[in-house]
Amino acid sequence: MTRVVLAPDSFKGSIAAADAARALAEGWASVEPGAEFVMRPMADGGEGTVDAFATAVAGAQRMPITVDGPAARPVQTHWVLLPPSPDAPRGTAVIDLASTSGIELVDELRPWDADTTGFGQAVVAALDHGVSRLVLGIGSSASTDGGTGLLTALGARFLGADDRPVASGARGLADIDEVDLSGLRPAPDVLVLSDVTNPLSGPRGAAAVFGPQKGLAGQGIALVDESLERLAALAGFDLGLPGGGAAGGTGAALARWGARLVPGAVEVAHLIGLADAVASADVVITGEGSYDGQSGDGKVPSFVAGVVADAGATAAVVAGRITDDADTDLFAASISLTDIAGSSEASQAAPARWLREAGARLARALAG
Repeated sequence: MTRVVLAPDSFKGSIAAADAARALAEGWASVEPGAEFVMRPMADGGEGTVDAFATAVAGAQRMPITVDGPAARPVQTHWVLLPPSPDAPRGTAVIDLASTSGIELVDELRPWDADTTGFGQAVVAALDHGVSRLVLGIGSSASTDGGTGLLTALGARFLGADDRPVASGARGLADIDEVDLSGLRPAPDVLVLSDVTNPLSGPRGAAAVFGPQKGLAGQGIALVDESLERLAALAGFDLGLPGGGAAGGTGAALARWGARLVPGAVEVAHLIGLADAVASADVVITGEGSYDGQSGDGKVPSFVAGVVADAGATAAVVAGRITDDADTDLFAASISLTDIAGSSEASQAAPARWLREAGARLARALAG
């Protein structure tokens, strides 16, 4: 009987990590019905972070909440409460920005008006619950608001020349004349999961690098970049902090609140017990939407491959697409859904179907 650990990341815009793991397991079981499966869906702080914890941690509870989303309409979502532990006696809250203020929640890009208020509201709900620790994933944001929406929900005030609150989102950044952080809620132990190291501003900053993905263009990029620098001076943000530019500057805002920014995949793996699961595995399957030359440096597949190598198990990767420059030498087997489906359009239209097929193919190749 083969013991198989399923540890994929989400296939962004296609299928969540937990659903991908289940589909792979179903495919393998169609070939080897007696196989044992251990679900450890992964994340790096972006889309699927909450679901990864909900699936992998025994006793995790989904806590429903309605927040003000980035498209100016309510979003019904949830955060996850993890059971008490020695270092978090009142439990840990896992919240991801993607499901509260994320870019997947907008039908059309809103570069000037989307903000992180919903994310902040979810954080407040967890604080009101009384948790000892927050684990915050900040990937897949829809805004470049410097974390002002988040901090406003936590009690900060961003005021213009008339001593009135400025407009939300990037639109209001240039009008901020005063920042009042005296009303901020006290921060518990806060870990921020991110897979980027970009600073808040400059040529590698939030506006220049990530702004275009959210709809910023032309002189708007320079304006928002200048506004973020000014915000940093007024609010005491660290301009050079690696990861400060994550989520449109939310990384810098959270660090100012007192959070610690950590590599997403590494911390998720620790918190869900990936190493312990892999230690007794025969085969470990990981994956993501696009496995390419940029998938190193802490991204989920390469990180999981390293854990598997240390344990002496067999690693396999399944991805929506695998490019020619991807390092497939890390794995005993690799499968591209685009290849087996015939096109990227076909694989994205029915990801669970092709993940099941991939799981079956891996079982035929690797089952003991």
